[in-house]
Formats: sequence, structure tokens, C-alpha cells
Amino acid sequence: MLSGLRAPSFIPTRPGEKPPWLKVRLPGSERYHEIKRVARDLRLSTVCEEARCPNIGECWGGGTATFMVMGDTCTRGCRFCAVKTARRPGPLDPEEPANLAATISGMALDYVVITSVDRDDLPDQGAGHFAAVIRETRRAAPKTRIEVLIPDFRGDADLLAQVTAARPDVIAQNLETVERLTHPVRDAKAGYRTTLDVLHRIKSQAPSVLTKSSLMVGLGEQPAEMAQAMVHLREQGVDFLTIGQYLQPTPKHLPVVEFIHPDQFAAYEEVGLALGFAYVASGPLVRSSYKAGEYFIAKYLEARA
Repeated sequence: MLSGLRAPSFIPTRPGEKPPWLKVRLPGSERYHEIKRVARDLRLSTVCEEARCPNIGECWGGGTATFMVMGDTCTRGCRFCAVKTARRPGPLDPEEPANLAATISGMALDYVVITSVDRDDLPDQGAGHFAAVIRETRRAAPKTRIEVLIPDFRGDADLLAQVTAARPDVIAQNLETVERLTHPVRDAKAGYRTTLDVLHRIKSQAPSVLTKSSLMVGLGEQPAEMAQAMVHLREQGVDFLTIGQYLQPTPKHLPVVEFIHPDQFAAYEEVGLALGFAYVASGPLVRSSYKAGEYFIAKYLEARA
């Protein structure tokens, strides 16, 4: 499907070595510092910081942020993720739904992304809390488009239904990597087929809701495997796809096998669009929450209304 294209990649020979196309400016704008202050004052977590996103300066400087609910500690230990882990994190903050909604309303955001840690320790895995966040945000900021990046809830259809019933505009669940590399890249509790099943159920429970997923590269995957993963996502009716370079957050996490050349990202985008995704954001610095992608989705929703 990729016609054998394999653009020259950059294979690191020293710890921390990166190619020139991954250089970004350090954050420091006034808007960046304002969003950081507001998040601190209201005890809100942002995935921009917790996941060490390289685009934090651009997004926060432009007034876009991805908020993380249910705390800053996850019950899973995916080997690519910088978020803290524990078997039993602290209790949920009952004021968080209202606080986050007030923040989003006060910032007058046109489009917001809300994600969360996994909370396998809770009876409902946090589904009720996540749904409350969506409802409160919809009430406080009715004009704001809401995208959520959700846990897999271990494939439990009833828990997923609590989130779909809250009717966000977009629901994402990330496949993260190709099937062969799912383990050890993802936690043992997560699964390639589980994510595909969740994406399928979202469309079954809420046909009008748009779905999204994300893939990382640079972990040793092959182009044919990437193409197969894209096929599997389209078979579940997924509307939007993001593809980005994996960056090792700490020496304890999985090492980068290679830095994928921008030409290869362009080839992946071409394949995805040919398969029928409405939008594919594919590039070295692209992340699941990606400013350009969110702009496209907002326009897509506006045209569909």
C-alpha cells in the first residue's frame, strides 16, 4: 500500500540525539504563563505538561490546552508514557468538573480537549466522573466544541455508555502502535483489539459522535504494519487520525528505535486519506491533541451542523 516507500530515517547513536527536524522553541509567551497560572490555581492537570508535549509553547501561546482529569497519577504503566503511575492513586476531586468547566468558559475556548488517566482502582473506572466533566463543560460553555480522549474502561460497554450519553463532539481512544508492538509498548491491561472494540462501540452507541485515534512511530514498526493499523481503524468507522514521532520521556522508558523522516510521515498521510479518514495529521511533532487537527475538526463540525 505504501509502494515500498521507506524514507531515510535518523537512527540515534547517542542518548538524547535527535534530528534537526525535531527542534522546537522554548515556551515563554504571556498567554503560555497565564494558562499555566490558571491550571495551578484551580489544581487542574494538563496533559501538555504531564506527557511533556513538545508543542506546549505553540499551543498554550495560541490559547489551546488539553486538560487531564481524574488526577495526575495513572493505574497503568505504559512504557512510552511520562505520566506517574500507582496502583491506588488519590481520591477524585468532586469539584473538578465544575472547576474545569469554569476555566474553559472563562477562557472562551472554541475547542477543548479533555483526557484522563486510567483509574482501574475505581468501581466505575472513573466513567461517571468523566461524564460529569463533559456535562458541566457543556453547561458552562455551550458554544465550545468538546473532544475527549478516554480510557478504554476495559471494554465495558455500560461504562462507555456513560461517556457517550454525555455527547461530546469527538471521542478518541488511541491505538498507540501497531499490533505486533502493543506489548510491551502499552500496559498489559490495554489491548489492540480492546481499543478497536471501544471505537466500534462508540459509533454503535452514538452514531453522530465523531471518533479519533492516534499512532506513534519510531518504535520499530514497519510501513506495512502501519497501513494495516490504519485499515483496522477505518473498519471501525474512525473519522480522524493523528500520527507522530515517539520521543523517550526518561531513560526508564522505551528507547527510540529511529526518528522517522518527514517524507515518510507524508506517505502515511497519503495512505490514510486514501483509506477514507476525513483528516490525517501526520508529522514528527504531531500529537493526539494537535492544534491544526483541532482547527480542522472544528470547521468540519461547523460544516456538518
